Amino acid sequence: MATHNNNTNDMRSIFVGLLIGGLAGASTVLLFAPQPGKQTRAQIMQKSLELRDQTIHTLDDAVASFNSNTHRITAEVQAKAEELQLQGRELVIKQLDQLEAAVEAGKTAIKGS
Repeated sequence: MATHNNNTNDMRSIFVGLLIGGLAGASTVLLFAPQPGKQTRAQIMQKSLELRDQTIHTLDDAVASFNSNTHRITAEVQAKAEELQLQGRELVIKQLDQLEAAVEAGKTAIKGS
């Protein structure tokens, strides 16, 4: 569960960082642009598309990582559940063996009386 929260926080942090960086870069380009407005708009459009592509790629990687972690955790939980089930069966068998031994001891004691 903590891993899930960490992955979610990491994804949010990456997304927010990319968004803030993109906005800061676009603002800087607008403020310090030495070319005419048409060229500036074209450049901003290009940078926006690059930022969008980079954000999509980063989010895809984060989702893939999240899915991989989810599958790994699920497999670990299933393995632990199977282990606990086996331990429970072994404990029941042990208890039944002890009960059977106690019953036999009781029968022997009654026959001996």
